[in-house]
Amino acid sequence: MQTEQNTSGEHAARNDLSVLTVPAFKDNYLWLIHDGSNAAVVDPGDAAPIFQALAEHGLALTAILLTHHHNDHIGGVPALQGRFDVPVFGPRNDGIAAVTHPLSEGDRIAVPGLGLEFAVLDVPGHTLGHIAYVRTTPGLHWLFCGDTLFAGGCGRLFEGTPEQMAASLEKLAKLPEDTEVYCAHEYTLANLRFAQAVEPGNEALALRVRDESAKRAQDVPTVPSSIGLERSTNPFLRCREPEIVASLVAAGKLPGGATPVQAFAALREWKNVF
Repeated sequence: MQTEQNTSGEHAARNDLSVLTVPAFKDNYLWLIHDGSNAAVVDPGDAAPIFQALAEHGLALTAILLTHHHNDHIGGVPALQGRFDVPVFGPRNDGIAAVTHPLSEGDRIAVPGLGLEFAVLDVPGHTLGHIAYVRTTPGLHWLFCGDTLFAGGCGRLFEGTPEQMAASLEKLAKLPEDTEVYCAHEYTLANLRFAQAVEPGNEALALRVRDESAKRAQDVPTVPSSIGLERSTNPFLRCREPEIVASLVAAGKLPGGATPVQAFAALREWKNVF
């Protein structure tokens, strides 16, 4: 299955850009950003579905963008490099040998062949060097966040600390509400089941569960979401909400009077075993 998210409104003298959803493995999403001719791939964990998508849509690969070093995000890079002589953008400090253009917060990149610019954010937590790509074109806000922020959840803390991940999520939560969130996995319904367990009184969350369940029943991706939707329904962006804190305390996961970072850490640990 390949689902195209069309995004109109590009104010440049070129075709509008689109993001093509390319499923891989069990629940990964690989992203192809394209203008109908050229394409950049984000986090190609597997080359085969990317080769197929490029051929089916008549696209030439012009760049590879990576968020972090886990193999389900970079495993397809060698095969893609073997066929396409393109730059590989990626984190400066996450140990990815294939990166030709190392990036960290404050950097901006122009994606070759697409007239597309991204700002780079450091978002450690899932890995220590994890980065995110933010498109800030007026009226067209995109976020490619790898495994930091998920639809309804966040990544596990494999390398970073709760303080790092909480700060990374807070940074992303400050992006404009209409920012489209392109995360890398279809974890949404499992994330929302946990969200409802810790914030059962959230009406916006109940509506989201209904909507996302309908999408999955038809095998439609729940991604991209939006920053606004995440702010209103994602418990990891809502650690200060009284109902969530009360749920943590009632479940014996958190002492009374705990800090927001302690609440975040307890929430993440609970989700690990939920």
